[in-house]
Amino acid sequence: MEAGSQTVSQRVRQAVRQTVSSHPVIQGSFPVDSSSPHRLDLACQLAAQRSPSQTTKLSSALRLLQTPPPPPPPTMDLNTVLSQLEPDNEEEVEKLLQQFNRENIHTFSFDPTEETLRIKLCQSVLTALGMQMQPGCQRTCLETLRILSRDKRVLAPVATKEGVLILGAMARLRAGEEDEEEEEEEEEGDDRRGSREHAQSEAEERVVVEALKCLCNVVFNSPAAQQVSVEVELAHGLCARLRAAREWHHEVGLFTLRLLFLLSALRPDVRAALRREWHAVKLLTEVLEHTLDVRWVGPYEAARPEPQGPPMPAEDNERAMEALKALFNLTLSEAGGEEDDHQFRLVAAILRHLLMLKTETEEKTEEAHSHAVNLLNNLPVTCLDVLIDVPVQGGQEKYGGKNMDVVQVLLDFMEKRIDKQGSNYKEGLTPVLSLLTEGSRHHREIRRFIKAQVLPPLKDVKIRPEIGTTVRNKLVRLMTHVDMGVKQTAAEFLFVLCKESVDNLLKYTGYGNAAGLLVARGLLAGGRGETQYSEDEDSDTEEYKTAKPFSINPITGHVEEPMPNPIEEMTEEQKEYEAQKLVNMFDKLSRQNVIRPMGVRPDGTLAPLVETLCDPHDDNSGSDSD
Repeated sequence: MEAGSQTVSQRVRQAVRQTVSSHPVIQGSFPVDSSSPHRLDLACQLAAQRSPSQTTKLSSALRLLQTPPPPPPPTMDLNTVLSQLEPDNEEEVEKLLQQFNRENIHTFSFDPTEETLRIKLCQSVLTALGMQMQPGCQRTCLETLRILSRDKRVLAPVATKEGVLILGAMARLRAGEEDEEEEEEEEEGDDRRGSREHAQSEAEERVVVEALKCLCNVVFNSPAAQQVSVEVELAHGLCARLRAAREWHHEVGLFTLRLLFLLSALRPDVRAALRREWHAVKLLTEVLEHTLDVRWVGPYEAARPEPQGPPMPAEDNERAMEALKALFNLTLSEAGGEEDDHQFRLVAAILRHLLMLKTETEEKTEEAHSHAVNLLNNLPVTCLDVLIDVPVQGGQEKYGGKNMDVVQVLLDFMEKRIDKQGSNYKEGLTPVLSLLTEGSRHHREIRRFIKAQVLPPLKDVKIRPEIGTTVRNKLVRLMTHVDMGVKQTAAEFLFVLCKESVDNLLKYTGYGNAAGLLVARGLLAGGRGETQYSEDEDSDTEEYKTAKPFSINPITGHVEEPMPNPIEEMTEEQKEYEAQKLVNMFDKLSRQNVIRPMGVRPDGTLAPLVETLCDPHDDNSGSDSD
């Protein structure tokens, strides 16, 4: 009603403007380009004085303009709906529920006092769905059930075996209770089944979509419905639907994938069955391959997308995101075997193709890249060579012939996430940092390429490492982030780029920024991490060699201006007094447990100062051996 009233108002105002503007005298005396009713009223008065024949027409128009819109009709009473809902009268059921749906289409919080009535309505609608009726009425009933399923307290009638089976039948999903003949048809008649689904009328397809939406709401909001879905093997029916992915329409595919994602996220037992018994990883891989229009040119190499080609359609992008989320759940626990390794390599190759694609908007492209990064983190690190080993497209000679295009995309994505103001770094940034860290740790060419971008040879050593706009500056700032996970991930990334050498890390970050990592790794005394790296060393620039022997502060990691010595003018007695005063202050803070003096053990780990002073060194063990 509100939209309609606004349209009428606009038309009336336009009519007033046209009437007034048709008289040059009035138009010249009074501007009517404003849409203000007050100004139009003045124009009408002026018209009455100079052109009486138009007075009646203008006055009527203004009265219409200033008349408030009629009040909205009263909302339906649930008692009235329940009393008039006769499942045998299909026409009346559809009419009643259509009005209920119109009034509650945007309702997401419900009156607690009407909870019992909504439960009864839910049961009545489910009863109606169990009877033979036309697709239009089925769709209306499912829309009502979808609205009611937003309230998790009224789902008891639906969260039963009967309720889930009814919704499954509406969604054309095959439950696990099929006989052997139907099972054979599932294995051998994919083409026939796809043809039947393709032949569905538009009305029948809308019923399927609404039923899938209902199942998504019910499964998400009801643990009881989740258990029933396991018992009737709803996920098996979803996998059967995946086999017809080339034939389905957008919304059918979208909500099929979303329901599969929800079941695999909420039920770990379903996740295991999907992977072992129903080969869902392979099926979802085929869905992605079809949706992204992958064309293979090698064993694990997809053809390069056309640089000037059109962006990925929005609908394809939506389905691909749901498939990626479901695959993420199914790959949370790594499995072994040649078959899994082959499947994971196919997934990695498809994800490489996805990372090189563009969607219709920058935000959607970033979302797609985020899901691809999350899934890549689940794959075995040995599969990441697929990202850079693309013989047909070729690579860069200085990186062993490997193609670094997708690594550059990941670096650009990482920097965008760092620069994103007000973002959640733990969810948005740490996955790509972890991926680049593990890729650099296990693949020499990836590490060398990333280090050239992130940690180029030092030239200007007069600026602190955390100050500036380069990627290195941004990552060093993250090393002291308030979130422990973020700062550890950023520090580990830089540490791996430095081949886990403490000296190299301190050169780029300073001791103060790296202290947290060194404490966690037990490397305060220096040394290296446990991973073995190649022997090639990075050469220092002439600027760094010139500055290093003199005034680079190892704590801050930059050249500092000479500072005046605060004790230079003190006598020895004054120095001793100040030193004793400082000792007393530390002792007081220590006794009050405000601070805890620590020392470094020979193995590089921190310990209370008393323990480090009392621990005998290995060379004082009293052994008589040479």
